[in-house]
Amino acid sequence: MVCCCDRAPPKFPNTYLTSLNRNSTTAFDPLVGLPQDTYWAQFDEVSKYNVSLNYFEKLWLAWYTYMQNDVLATGILSFAMHEIVYFGRSLPWIVIDCLPWMRKYKIQHSKIPTAKEQWSCALLVLLSHFTVELPQIWLFHPMAQYFGLSTAVPFPSPLTMAFQIAVFFVMEDAWHYWTHRAMHASSFLYKNVHKIHHQYSAPFGLAAEYASPIEVMILGIGTVGSPIVWCAFTGELHILTMYIWIVLRLFQAIDAHSGYEFPWSLHHFLPIWAGADHHDTHHEKFVGNYASSFRWWDYCLDTESSAEANERRRAFKALKASSKKAQ
Repeated sequence: MVCCCDRAPPKFPNTYLTSLNRNSTTAFDPLVGLPQDTYWAQFDEVSKYNVSLNYFEKLWLAWYTYMQNDVLATGILSFAMHEIVYFGRSLPWIVIDCLPWMRKYKIQHSKIPTAKEQWSCALLVLLSHFTVELPQIWLFHPMAQYFGLSTAVPFPSPLTMAFQIAVFFVMEDAWHYWTHRAMHASSFLYKNVHKIHHQYSAPFGLAAEYASPIEVMILGIGTVGSPIVWCAFTGELHILTMYIWIVLRLFQAIDAHSGYEFPWSLHHFLPIWAGADHHDTHHEKFVGNYASSFRWWDYCLDTESSAEANERRRAFKALKASSKKAQ
């Protein structure tokens, strides 16, 4: 009897091994049986020589090593992440719209989007994603890289990323307020650009990016441009920070369009946060509440659209009138 450990390793014809080695895309280790140039093979190599990195940093490094093209690696990852997050975050709101016992939280109780409306909205959003947002996503990397964008590991500290993302929220909110207000102030811009977004007077999650291609491009400048401006002035930006920023911005936009107000909604704990009740009123009244994430622009410039704001204006006018009579 011959023990299996005494057996000689399998022999392969030289022509077979030579033909495999000529093309790295089909090269195999005949003893292991796994492609040598797959993503997971790169991950194994990265793990051997970068023991100080954590698991996610190794996954990250393996991806960019495997792709061998930073622009392509970022473009594919960014667009896939955008689609997964956008439709994945919209899905719970589609389910909630189908649950009658959740209607008590619906801001405009009687206006529930139909399946046809949801489907039509999704188709236009997809068209916009591929024709407008995909080029913006693809061009972001080379533009930001010119100003010092980093894709290296290890990742920045959580505190660094949190601070930069907070700055992006403030910058994007300012851009959104003024461009959004301009689209309402100009009858030409409203009729030819912004009116599409107001097709639904009671918004729902999927409608967050339901807009004309021109509007998507204009408002997208605030989302993508804010990190580029930051990078241009500081020279410090990691692409991971950008990814987290985009995910949080998508969550904010979709939740603001959800049409639902809960006791646990963020603005109850963070009063400066806009939230769904702020933006839902904008869709219902077609005026005021122009900001995206925060309430301070609308409050300071008296463009709030709410019962409380109207009451405050009436009280101010009454006080002003009484002071004139006293004179």
